Amino acid sequence: MAAYKTVVVGTDGSDSSLAAVERAARVAADSTATLVIACAYFPAGKDRVDKAQDVLGDEAYQVVGSAPAEETLRTARERATKAGATAIETTAVVGEPVDALRTVARDSRADLLVVGNRGLNTLAGRILGSVPSEVARKSGLDVLIVHTT
Repeated sequence: MAAYKTVVVGTDGSDSSLAAVERAARVAADSTATLVIACAYFPAGKDRVDKAQDVLGDEAYQVVGSAPAEETLRTARERATKAGATAIETTAVVGEPVDALRTVARDSRADLLVVGNRGLNTLAGRILGSVPSEVARKSGLDVLIVHTT
């Protein structure tokens, strides 16, 4: 089997997703592949932004909009670097996690998508579907589901 060229991994900043980032980084390093780290988010509505600014003033940027996603990506990049990845890209994407990961994988022409297993064994995950199962079912490329919990 040929080595992977582009590996995409999703993170929401949780310990589980950061463990998946570390595994994806090791795979990317072993394959000398580019690692693309993605974080999906929803922008805050004007009412939430205004309320945060009233309470927090200039610090509001830390909790609304894309700032939390950007901080998550910064942390994930640090973890990926420590795990051995050298070619790393990050992207914050507006939208649901599954759709965001599929879009990033398509746009980056990824040949491997990595996600953590969180949600696979929950009742809600069994009834409603989880990010790992939905990604595996809908992505159309190799998917590595990392046991993180």
